[in-house]
Amino acid sequence: MRPNRLREIWARGGAVANGWLAIPNSFSAETMAHQGWDSLTIDLQHGVVDYQAMVGMLQAISTTDTVPVVRVPWLEPGILMKTLDAGAYAVICPMVNSRADAEKLVAYTHYAPRGTRSFGPVRALLYGGADYPRHANDTIVTFAMIETAQALENLEEILSTPGLDAIYIGPSDLSLALGCNPTFDDLDPKAAAAVEHILARAKAHGLVAGIHNGSPEAAARRIAMGFQFVTISSDARLIAAGSQQVLATLRASQPKAAPEGY
Repeated sequence: MRPNRLREIWARGGAVANGWLAIPNSFSAETMAHQGWDSLTIDLQHGVVDYQAMVGMLQAISTTDTVPVVRVPWLEPGILMKTLDAGAYAVICPMVNSRADAEKLVAYTHYAPRGTRSFGPVRALLYGGADYPRHANDTIVTFAMIETAQALENLEEILSTPGLDAIYIGPSDLSLALGCNPTFDDLDPKAAAAVEHILARAKAHGLVAGIHNGSPEAAARRIAMGFQFVTISSDARLIAAGSQQVLATLRASQPKAAPEGY
């Protein structure tokens, strides 16, 4: 089976630079994949991507060594299993709030006897290889999102769930849950303390910790803290920021028109 580069990078003690795909287009996904991201996450939760668009985007990412990741819309067995069948090598599941939620997530993403994933890896066999069924349980990476006050209360039970590989912090939702300003980077003190606590406890349980960031500078600081999976912005935001920079540079170089007289 094709190795999972996420696991290889983590085994070396490294951090994964993860890009984020909100645009439902295979060419934009292919373009992002050719820029050198370690992984790219297709967002089915808050992006405007549907399942069929996701399949085309996974195929486009497969033209490179970039690892295909999908954030599913919810903790629901059907979409988790279909996402893996389509060839995702990691899944990020939102709103995991309890040990029971984490156990369901692990079950839905693992074949028996370790889980209840139904068998039908139609595209995963093409991407992963003919021996995919034998090695999938140990190759696929399962992330649980920690982003609510309830998840914080149940953190130890979630992190100790057998078969869970990693956690992913959504800073904005976590901030909202704690009564703070929703943002990615410059968190309010209460939210910042919660992020540090989640990271410390994840490392204590031997789990990889990931987090969303708005800038490369924030991502670098969080790698220094111990995060090993850092997302930076998104394709849509990068397009907007690049366009703004180009236009600002152009307009700043143009002479200002003299005021018209009477």
